[in-house]
Amino acid sequence: MCLLVMAIALFVVSVFFYSYQPASEGLYLSASLGSYPYRVYAIMFVGFGSVLMLAASVSYSKRNKNLGHKTY
Repeated sequence: MCLLVMAIALFVVSVFFYSYQPASEGLYLSASLGSYPYRVYAIMFVGFGSVLMLAASVSYSKRNKNLGHKTY
């Protein structure tokens, strides 16, 4: 559960980083890559969040498989 919460938090932070544009930049630079200085961090956070979601999914499926084979 903790991995899933961390992944969601990383996705939220990456949305902010991906769309952040400094106020000092002019409108004429809005289409260039230089106007979004944190876009690389956002892409890294999305990648790391995806890995965390994959790990959480595998962990959850293994846990459910192990719980199904227990005898009481």
